[in-house]
This record gives sequence, C-alpha cells and structure tokens, in this order.
Amino acid sequence: METIKSMARQAKQRLKNNFWENCKTNLKQGELQAKNLGLNESKVKSYIGVKVQREIKGQAPDEFYLKVKAMLDECGEVSDAIGRLTDREYYATLTYEEKQRYNLELSAKYLEALERYRKEKSMPI
Repeated sequence: METIKSMARQAKQRLKNNFWENCKTNLKQGELQAKNLGLNESKVKSYIGVKVQREIKGQAPDEFYLKVKAMLDECGEVSDAIGRLTDREYYATLTYEEKQRYNLELSAKYLEALERYRKEKSMPI
C-alpha cells in the first residue's frame, strides 16, 4: 500500500514541476533536430521515450554502462574491450568453467552497452 502512495506522490510532484510539458518540449525539439539532420524521427521519439521511462522509474545509472561509455569516449572501440572491463581480482578466483561463463556474460553485457552507446551518439539530443 505504501508503494502506491509513494508512486502517487511522485506523479503529483511531476505534474507540479511541469515534467510532462518539459517532455513534450524535448520531444518536439528532438523531432525538429532529427528532421533538420535527416534522421529518422520515430527513432528519436523512441529514444526520448526510453529516457523518460528511465527517469520515471528512478533507475540508478548503470555503472557498467558508464564504465563502457568512458572507455569508448576515451579510446574508441578497441579490440581488447573485454580485457579492459574484466574485474581482475574476481576473475583470479574463478575456476576454468566459471571464467568461460564470466567472459560470455561480460561480452553480452558489453555488446548491449555498445549498442546503447551507438544509439545515444546517433541522437541529436
């Protein structure tokens, strides 16, 4: 019951702070920028929608994504990205099978973060 009350308070606060008006303004600006740059407007709308959903849910920034983003901004796409992202201390404690699983999971997370990075960089906002 308390979560419903807190969600209602947050929604009311968003209304008081003109959150939705700001979202509409950002959406219109993004559409205009995309149109001027020759980008797909629906992709920009989708991207802005995802950003708004993350903000509403109050999701904390993804630490792994921030680490990947910093690496990509600094060095670009490198061939040893998985090695750079590996937690060396934790990796040293794993068995051979666990290391293989860790590498596969890290690779999948990196590819997901790379795709998100590319989407964010392609958006004019």
